[in-house]
Amino acid sequence: MRALRIQGWAVADYPERLGRWPAVIGFAFFIWLELVVLAGPSTLFIVVVGYTALTLAMMAQFGRDEWRASGETFTVWFRTLGRLAHWRLVDEDGRLTSRSFGSGLLEPGWTRADVTLVALGVSSIIFDGLSQTQAFFDVFGAPGIAIKTLVLFAWLGFVVLLAFGVATTVGLGAIGAGLLPIALGYLIAHYLTYLLIDGQRILIAVSDPLQRGANLFGTAFHTPSGDWLPPGLVWTIQLAAVVGGHMLGAWGGHVVAAADAPPGISAGALRRRQVPLAVVMVGLTTLTLWSLGQAIVVTPTDGSSGQVVVPAAARV
Repeated sequence: MRALRIQGWAVADYPERLGRWPAVIGFAFFIWLELVVLAGPSTLFIVVVGYTALTLAMMAQFGRDEWRASGETFTVWFRTLGRLAHWRLVDEDGRLTSRSFGSGLLEPGWTRADVTLVALGVSSIIFDGLSQTQAFFDVFGAPGIAIKTLVLFAWLGFVVLLAFGVATTVGLGAIGAGLLPIALGYLIAHYLTYLLIDGQRILIAVSDPLQRGANLFGTAFHTPSGDWLPPGLVWTIQLAAVVGGHMLGAWGGHVVAAADAPPGISAGALRRRQVPLAVVMVGLTTLTLWSLGQAIVVTPTDGSSGQVVVPAAARV
């Protein structure tokens, strides 16, 4: 803009009442796009172009840093996950500072939008796993977009309401600190094999970046495979990610709940206040580990009817 000598308009104040809710709405949209629409390249192209245009327009309207901090979905999501990072960016002067592992969970500033965002992160991954199981198929069959959308948002809404219900006893900070490590553990466990197998397609893209039949590095015809992945090792990593996330979440939730408890509360009352948080975490752990061990139902994409059941041991 400056190089072209184009004078921009004055930046407007970001409405404080909106908070981070625009980012939460965007997150829910992308969850729906991935888990229900199963968008192909043409749809993704339209979404990417549209989202880029929206982001640029909102940055011009409210300022780059203000929109990224409150309204841009991926910046807000990764900054939330950044509470678990060892390094933290100090916004005032742009310096990086180190902190103890997990201490970012204990920092104040959790809002209802933050808790909703984290709850969506947890519940969406659980839904993705459950929706591929035989049990889900027995109940819902192979639902179309409309029915699956209703089922998805009913489940997401249930988990969000459950999180707010727990927050009434332990506070927003405790449920946020409890769910965030779980969300990260689920991300690792759920997408590990996708990263290690489908991630191999980068070798194809490097050799033929423009998809014109080139083979610059001899890897254009590479076929992604998971044969080199021991199922036992994959399950061990998934188990460690899920259980480790819950252990860290239990610690973070307990510490924040204790810090936010009313002054003078007895030890027994403090423990009773945290019972709903513990029940939710145990329930999520059980449900997630159960879904990881289930056979999945795959609907063929070649036009044939019926479903193919893939045993859990063969999912890598």
